[in-house]
Amino acid sequence: QVQVVESGGGLVQAGGSLNLSCAASGSNIVEVSYMGWFRQSPGNQRELVAGITSGGFTDYPDSVKGRFTISRSNAKNTVNLQMNSLKPDDTAVYYCKATVTRVLPPSSYTHDYWGQGTQVTVSS
Repeated sequence: QVQVVESGGGLVQAGGSLNLSCAASGSNIVEVSYMGWFRQSPGNQRELVAGITSGGFTDYPDSVKGRFTISRSNAKNTVNLQMNSLKPDDTAVYYCKATVTRVLPPSSYTHDYWGQGTQVTVSS
């Protein structure tokens, strides 16, 4: 069993900042190779906000590059998203995804797991 839990969402004025956190936990986890943040607002498709591999490689879309920073602790299987200079169109539900490998002898299994999401609202 794997759990992915997000925290840190809230209401902030335009130009403000928020920090989101995500933790992956469960039995028999041997690696969390990827953790990423995605967002979805009404009428829009879910889109990548930021991603990071266990090796520290990061990926950002142009819409957030220079404003958002992702970081992780491999030892704790956690990831943070620092969001600065927030805009009203950043308003969305933000979801954490973790790619988790578990050992279930005699085999291992790798799957994507999603959190329930945390609301970010940016006002004018």
